[in-house]
Parts: sequence; C-alpha cells; structure tokens
Amino acid sequence: MFIPLRDINPTARRPVVTWTLIALSIAVFVYQLFTGAGFAEEWGVKAAELTGNPGIQSYSRLITSMFVHVGWLHLIGNLWFLHVFGDNVEDALGRGPFIAFYLASGIAAVATHVAIDPMSKLPMVGASGAIAGVLGGYLVLHPKARVVALFLVFFVELPAWVFLFVWFGLQLVNAFYSLGHVASGGDVAFFAHVGGFVAGLAMVFALRRRSQTGEPRTSS
Repeated sequence: MFIPLRDINPTARRPVVTWTLIALSIAVFVYQLFTGAGFAEEWGVKAAELTGNPGIQSYSRLITSMFVHVGWLHLIGNLWFLHVFGDNVEDALGRGPFIAFYLASGIAAVATHVAIDPMSKLPMVGASGAIAGVLGGYLVLHPKARVVALFLVFFVELPAWVFLFVWFGLQLVNAFYSLGHVASGGDVAFFAHVGGFVAGLAMVFALRRRSQTGEPRTSS
C-alpha cells in the first residue's frame, strides 16, 4: 500500500478545472447507480472496435470512457490522485491548456492499451490513464515538492520524484507481468497507466522547454 495523502505545494489560484473533472466523474457515477449497469459497455473503449471498423461512436468513447468507473474504490482511488496532484499541474499550465492536456493524456493511455492488446473486446473505462498523465506532468514541474504518503502502516514525507518513481515502477512491473495474462482479461489496464504517464511527462517537458526558449505561451 503506497497512497499519497497530500502534497506540500501551494497553488496561486483555485483549481477550477480539477474540481470540475472530479465533480463530473462523481456525477456520472451517481447517474450510473440510478440507471443501472451497462455504462462500461456503452461508454467504454474497446480496442477491437478501434482497430477494426471504427465509427464516430467508437472515437467518442475515447473521451466518455474517462468519466466512467466500475465501483466506489475505482472512483475514489482515481479522484484522490487527481485531487492531490492535479491542482499544481493546472496552476502551471493554465485552465484551458490543462483541459487539453488531461484529455490528450487519456487518449495517449488508450492508444497504448490498444497497441498492446489490439483485439480485446473488453471495455476499458476510468480516469486513471489521464491522471497518470497528470502525474507525469507533475514530475517535470515539481520533482522536489514534498509528498506525504501512507506506506504500509507508516506515514512518510518524501520528494515527489521518489513517490512518482516508485508509483511508475509498480505500473511497469504490473504491466509487463500482465503481458502473459492478456488473454485472461485482467482487471487493470496497466499499460494505459504507463502510456498516460509517459505522454504527460513528454508534453509538459516540451512545453517547459518551449517556454525556456522564449516562445510565446498561452494561458487562461
């Protein structure tokens, strides 16, 4: 068990987009509870559809899948990570760019999952791929920020880069372990986490490098 409790990294403005993403995910989940099952099938991404004969609905699921969760633990786990790390990334990028960054990270996560298991007919849902992108962006922006985390039964405070290195390492280990178990249909698409994290890291690194060269940068 390795769970972030909070980071010691204040922001200059309110994380309106982060709060909105959290609220939307909760609203969709509550709606699921009242309308019954079937949301994963209807709104989730299916690799076989994207690699077969995709239509508009198949592409729209790249977005809708990010707001669907299959249980309270799935929802709370994802949104807690977004709560801890999303505000600082939003603060650094600006609200408009952060929306684009979040969605792009989620799409990159799906692309990685599809590349690994292109014939899968199981729906993939959840915000974890996009949130992994947020973690990658955070690593570039605030590697030395302090993170208070629960490790087993101990409370520890450590640099963000250490926490994120361990988190990413666990995703890699589980992802490569899952390669031999793809046919059995694992519950977690770990390669989506890997793809989202790398995409988020790369995008923020590129933006940061661009800003350091003096090129204009938009913000909102």
